[in-house]
Amino acid sequence: MRKALYTGVGLVTVTTEKVQDMIKGLVDNNKISEEEGRKVIDDLISDLEGRKEEFESRISNVVNKVVNAIDTPRREDFSALKSRIKELEAQLEAMDAPVTKTVKKVTRKAVAKKPTTTK
Repeated sequence: MRKALYTGVGLVTVTTEKVQDMIKGLVDNNKISEEEGRKVIDDLISDLEGRKEEFESRISNVVNKVVNAIDTPRREDFSALKSRIKELEAQLEAMDAPVTKTVKKVTRKAVAKKPTTTK
């Protein structure tokens, strides 16, 4: 996708440069006036700007179709999952905290110290 985008931008750049060179040649040979040359270039740049937005929109649509077709999670999906995991972890900690305290108390009561004997 990136290559296609760069190729499109490159083609637009090369085309613009070629047209500018052609217009400059026509102005130098007095085939058109400098003002007419500027108008042609301005019209070309204006037209290319409109096509740039159309091109970007098409690329965006293609990328969205590809992403949807391969069923990859989106950033929003990851954010929602992270939030849900944090909620579940908090619930587990809340549930585990009383059990852990009880287990520690039971363990302490159940363990008896052995008397030390000397021989």
